Amino acid sequence: MPSQRAHFAQHTVPVAAPADVVYGLLADSPRWPVLLPSYVHVERIDFDGTEESLRLWRLRHGQVCSSPVRRVLRAAERRITFELDGSHVSGAPTSGVWSVAPDGAGRCLVTLRHESPAGPGSTPEALESDVRAELTALCEAAGRWDRLDELLLSFEDSVHVSGSPELVYDFLYRVEDWADLVPHVERADVTEDRPGVQEAVLHTCEPDTGRTLVSECVRLCFPAAGRIVHKETLTPDPVASHYGEWYLEPGETGVRVVSVHHVMLRESAVESVLGEGALLVDARRHVRERLGRSSTEALGLARWHAESAVRRLR
Repeated sequence: MPSQRAHFAQHTVPVAAPADVVYGLLADSPRWPVLLPSYVHVERIDFDGTEESLRLWRLRHGQVCSSPVRRVLRAAERRITFELDGSHVSGAPTSGVWSVAPDGAGRCLVTLRHESPAGPGSTPEALESDVRAELTALCEAAGRWDRLDELLLSFEDSVHVSGSPELVYDFLYRVEDWADLVPHVERADVTEDRPGVQEAVLHTCEPDTGRTLVSECVRLCFPAAGRIVHKETLTPDPVASHYGEWYLEPGETGVRVVSVHHVMLRESAVESVLGEGALLVDARRHVRERLGRSSTEALGLARWHAESAVRRLR
């Protein structure tokens, strides 16, 4: 059979970070949603230290695309090859290579090569754009490498519910009703053009200041697993990126419901939000309290929703 035509693109960029640090960012796929803007969720299916199987959910031209991916990580060479399994999203790369080489003290050169089958919607220009966008996002994330411990924070809140997991999940899923059910939510506009993929615009009230915060997010809903993953695509300052998850852990006496948050701060916005002289440590405390208060409120109402239904049936 004749071989299928393909488009190729390759670019190399300098990055102001050590080669091992940049390779580590590329290798640590579960952290991509909080570090790289286009990634909504990364599910690591299998990993033996060298070969890795993933499912990626990404934003591409405003649409959420999902792809299974196989990767081979060569740490000694600072080289990662990847290949999409099965059918591909039109215009998306089906294979490629990341390689990282030292370029003096504290710097490196990163090369990305993509290969994509030619077809409807797949053009050399689109592939060039994708490669440049990937490299730009990596450069921005890697450029903060020496501050990531201060800029990144992760935390969780949880509640035990003596009720049905299905009722808890139903409450968390129906985010379009939260304006009527959750006090800090003033308005919720939700679209779900594909089952399980929600796009939401939330207007929430910050109790301390009374100001309205607007955020936009993508929510991936997995009812069989009792999980809802969310990635904000528009974040209120001083948050630069926000990725999280609701998940349920059924037990003998009920269900544990957990809200997880992974946040990267926008350092340049700290003083404009918290006042002159405010530091990252103040921003960390502020964000932890704000998001924790919101998620705890929603968790409490999810518990009330499930437990009150149980009481009505008795």
